[in-house]
Amino acid sequence: MDSEDGVHDTNDLESVDDDFYSGGTGSGTEEGEGDYDFVENDSDESDDAVSHRHQNYLILSEADIRQHQEEDINRISQVLSIPKVDACILLRHYKWSVSKVHDAWFADEESVRKAVGLLEKPIEMPKARELTCGICFEDYSHNKMSSAACGHPFCDTCWRGYIGTSISDGPGCLMLRCPDPTCGAAVGQDMINALVSGEDKVKYSRYLLRSYIEDNRKTKWCPAPGCEFAVDFVMGSGNYDVSCKCSYSFCWNCTEEAHRPVDCGTVAKWILKNSAESENMNWILANSKPCPKCKRPIEKNQGCMHITCTPPCKFEFCWLCLGPWSDHGERTGGFYACNRYEAAKQEGVYDETERRREMAKNSLERYTHYYERWATNQSSRQKALSDLQNMQAVQLEKLSDKQSQPESQLKFITEAWLQIVECRRVLKWTYAYGFYLPENEYAKRTFFEYLQGEAESGLERLHQCAEKELQVFIDNEGPSKEFNDFRTKLAGLTSVTRNYFENLVQALETGLRDVGSCNQLPPSNKASSSSSLHVTNTSGGKARVRTVYRPGGPSHSSDDSSHWSCDRCTYVNVNSINVCQMCSYRR
Repeated sequence: MDSEDGVHDTNDLESVDDDFYSGGTGSGTEEGEGDYDFVENDSDESDDAVSHRHQNYLILSEADIRQHQEEDINRISQVLSIPKVDACILLRHYKWSVSKVHDAWFADEESVRKAVGLLEKPIEMPKARELTCGICFEDYSHNKMSSAACGHPFCDTCWRGYIGTSISDGPGCLMLRCPDPTCGAAVGQDMINALVSGEDKVKYSRYLLRSYIEDNRKTKWCPAPGCEFAVDFVMGSGNYDVSCKCSYSFCWNCTEEAHRPVDCGTVAKWILKNSAESENMNWILANSKPCPKCKRPIEKNQGCMHITCTPPCKFEFCWLCLGPWSDHGERTGGFYACNRYEAAKQEGVYDETERRREMAKNSLERYTHYYERWATNQSSRQKALSDLQNMQAVQLEKLSDKQSQPESQLKFITEAWLQIVECRRVLKWTYAYGFYLPENEYAKRTFFEYLQGEAESGLERLHQCAEKELQVFIDNEGPSKEFNDFRTKLAGLTSVTRNYFENLVQALETGLRDVGSCNQLPPSNKASSSSSLHVTNTSGGKARVRTVYRPGGPSHSSDDSSHWSCDRCTYVNVNSINVCQMCSYRR
């Protein structure tokens, strides 16, 4: 990004991720668009505080954190009639919970003061002309001695060393007590600021600021590297997706990247599997064999069956039967065959080994299938996000000049790219969901693959239209008569894709329970059967999804006379209407 404004624009795009399927944060329409409010960009919400204030969280800058922290300290100070320094110590002890401080204080003030280290009546140092430091045992004049509220005198030099060492040790300095081993009086920030150097003041202030976020269960730092924004989250909202101003989207519950509609447990298993050594072992087992002598794995990718292990082993053996090569020759089939292996295989000698190799190979192929598609959609999303930033920064202005239209009338292009970016994220995580979907639940798997396929094909059509077809109008020298038709097509594809992904998200978040009575399909019927999607709108504006399996039939045809399939988007509508509820195409 070239400027601070570019960062803001990107955040405006990314910050809508959490509302994508929330279903209760916007007005919605009669055509089930209530769950996709992020495409309803309101130009009046350009202000930072408005555009990032959502139903269930607020993004906080460092200035916001300090303001909230100061407000809590002032509130406690006023209600309990205590100094701000003491209010700050109380709040730190109760993890910055104002309500807990109130409850504990009014229940038993004396025990709270004792636990926190606040004396009801501070004790002054003795007023002698010279005092003995309790650490170095040297005598100093009264003006070179200091004490906490307990009155125990220590020289300023020892205080600086004591406080400086504590600050260097980490955030524990926030609970600093009097150096006297028999005393538990708290050392406040006012005394620390009066005694330590400027560097230690900055460190202490930083620890105090971070404690407000890290000790508070309602707030967390954004996990993106280098980001200094925090999130104030409203618990119990059900949607854990958060989008920071730095453009990073993450899950509040597990702090991994945003992964709705897949649950945090599945994401944790998938990430662990991607980083674990299990797939490396599967690859070794499926694609190599151990040397019969030293047991090191060897991969054979070409050549004859005569294998020589690497030094220092140098054992020569047959790749097929793993027997010494000295026992092989023309009589056993030469360099490219081994009749000993074939004979032993017929006798079942290698059955268990081959079975293990085949299982490892199948497991590896299955994992690779899902991982490659997961990673590809991640790359596609990053590319789409980059294209969107370029579109906003450069291409929209160029297109506005060439088509003689204000940029405000080109919002449909931004909405389409927003849809692409978010759908790529959703589609990526559906492959992790599919990997852990049990193989024996044939109906659910068929239903899932159908919904995923429909959503993916719709997304590809939208992506191609927004990328390649739009480029034609950007490259034109002047206004084009076909641009209005393009506008209608791109807006229609955006709406259709949104509905496809809404169905997919709803189905996955409910555990594919809408499959209905067709819960188990025999393997023999799986390949020859097809499924069609029936969606009916409920009073809440959301679509209820169910699947109907028809053995041997095409995937988009419908033998049910009470429904008809749209020729444009394949949506299955009830027979009583003549306009497709998904794309508004007339029957």
